[in-house]
Amino acid sequence: MVCSNFIRSVIVQAGHFGVFAQGRQQFSHIKKTLSVGFGFRTSAKMMVDSSAGEKRVSIVDMPPEKVDDGGYIGGGWKNDDGSLSCGYCSFRGKRSTMEDFYDVKASKIEGQTVCMFGIFDGHGGSRAAEYLKEHLFDNLMKHPQFMTDTKLALSETYKQTDVAFLESEKDTYRDDGSTASTAVLVGNHLFVANVGDSRTIVSKAGKAIALSDDHKPNRSDERKRIESAGGVIMWAGTWRVGGVLAMSRAFGNRMLKQFVVAEPEIQDIEIDHEAEFLVLASDGLWDVVPNEDAVSLAQSEEEPDAAARKLTDTAFTRGSADNITCIVVKFRPDKTESPKSEPSPNAEPEPEPNPNAEMELESNPNPELETVSNPKSEAEPEPETKPEPKPETEAETKAEKAGE
Repeated sequence: MVCSNFIRSVIVQAGHFGVFAQGRQQFSHIKKTLSVGFGFRTSAKMMVDSSAGEKRVSIVDMPPEKVDDGGYIGGGWKNDDGSLSCGYCSFRGKRSTMEDFYDVKASKIEGQTVCMFGIFDGHGGSRAAEYLKEHLFDNLMKHPQFMTDTKLALSETYKQTDVAFLESEKDTYRDDGSTASTAVLVGNHLFVANVGDSRTIVSKAGKAIALSDDHKPNRSDERKRIESAGGVIMWAGTWRVGGVLAMSRAFGNRMLKQFVVAEPEIQDIEIDHEAEFLVLASDGLWDVVPNEDAVSLAQSEEEPDAAARKLTDTAFTRGSADNITCIVVKFRPDKTESPKSEPSPNAEPEPEPNPNAEMELESNPNPELETVSNPKSEAEPEPETKPEPKPETEAETKAEKAGE
């Protein structure tokens, strides 16, 4: 007779994603997926649910990560028109093990461009962070309301992925956990979801704006929530839930799950001309690099991969004792605006009045008309000079921002 406990350990339904877990290996009922680059999954089609039919997803292949002689892992990517680029860097630092993971995905879903960036900082082991890298964004794209209500999809996916992870690990002796700070860009709308003490900031007009608030146990609202659930906050070198965990929200952490939830706080903003770049990083960076310093350091590098490396290296030289992982996402709206200003249908019709003006001058050789026609001829070069101040002002503002 087969033990029922054994059967439950072999097949576990994970939430309502329709994903089954057997030990550490995950199977999907949709289509066979392929791993490309450094853990990016590609699939031509993705089923949402039986009622919604199929959601066509095309995932962009990312270049493979590189490891340099110093042990830094990094790389970069940019879209076809150069309006969006990202760079990432990860370093084990002074820790004996590496528990940070990250994920970057770019795709077209039903014709809409979607980019996803995530930082996952594990604690008590690396399994929870690794699980999030492997499944969180895939689960998000399977959510039936991902494109219509991204905020709701993020909230439900975070919580359901936490349930799925705990189910997959329930017959092990591990009880590790992980943060998750993710940025999802749908068109020009950005959604930032956060659980734990990793952080995402945006630079707007040279100023650092936090898009997430660290989940620390001594945060007044978090302390109240935990104590209302029957938990306690204790000082043990720092404020900790039950004297154990130094953050108030996380994936995993089964023993503290009643108090340490995986419900994300979500902010959404429009990416406009003032938005310059994002910085997502684990607390190995934020422990020693304030938000304003992160912006000035990232501004000093033109390419995002160089900016991510500079931030990571700076955190290490400033004494960070943790794993350090960073993603920099740069927005360059001028790349998309320039094609719009280049077409010269307006410039070509303008020369047409010139022959007419000359004909008028020939038929009416009047000195008064000559004085009237002079402003017209002087006005002709003005449309040509109008586009020129735009690059000049852009260069000036870039120089000013770099100086800051």
